[in-house]
Amino acid sequence: MPELPEVETICRGISQSILKRKISSVVIRNHKLRWPIPKNLPQVLSGQSIQTIKRRGKYILLETKIGTLIIHLGMSGNLRIKPKEHVFGKHEHVNIVFGDKLALCYNDPRRFGAILWTIKNPLEHALLKNLGPEPLERNFTAQYLFDRAKRCHAPIKQFIMNSKVVVGVGNIYANEALFAAKINPVQKANTITLKRYQLLTKKTKELLRYAIKHGGTTIKDYSDSQGRKGSFQNKLRVYGREGQFCINCKTKLACIRLGQRSTVFCPHCQIES
Repeated sequence: MPELPEVETICRGISQSILKRKISSVVIRNHKLRWPIPKNLPQVLSGQSIQTIKRRGKYILLETKIGTLIIHLGMSGNLRIKPKEHVFGKHEHVNIVFGDKLALCYNDPRRFGAILWTIKNPLEHALLKNLGPEPLERNFTAQYLFDRAKRCHAPIKQFIMNSKVVVGVGNIYANEALFAAKINPVQKANTITLKRYQLLTKKTKELLRYAIKHGGTTIKDYSDSQGRKGSFQNKLRVYGREGQFCINCKTKLACIRLGQRSTVFCPHCQIES
């Protein structure tokens, strides 16, 4: 699933091409995503222009003067900028056409994503209103995590992957952040000290910024709005490296399952404190 750096990279990429451009038409080939795409979307969006493009967690918000398109890429979705006259992909479910040249194309092989419309404040939408803080903003602090964790007996990895606690930190970056902060992923969130949370928030911010700089992580099929793969996969220290040796101490990396997700860590460097 695309995580915060990948979604942020896509937002920045499409902004360069479609911001302030007028929508001439909307073509929907398949309404059946995770939730049905509104049938009146072509009528609503035609003639509108994208005023701002924002990200909230893993959601992309395309704001017009009359409402906001909320897009989620699901497990394997992507948004591509293509010429209006192009060969449609097999899983290309939606085209938003701008003028007579460009189209924003939504592709989603597994159809776990979403394209929704709201005329209200998008941040009050049911899918967004209970989300936690953005990890790159000032309100994501060690004190905030420490206070939220006081009654949490879940493993720290599941705690920081909870979007109600903090948004956008998926499996890849949770593995990497905990390794960078030398925290064992199975340690209960409420047993971690404020000092360790200070290191975790610092490393999480550094990691996400670095991943954005490198265009995100391409493990299987992620690519940006121009079809380019990310390069942060070349910087991964633990994710996907189970059975290999720790870059710090040369201990063999372990892999367990937490919340149905693979969790790779160093048994020597990431000792429960």
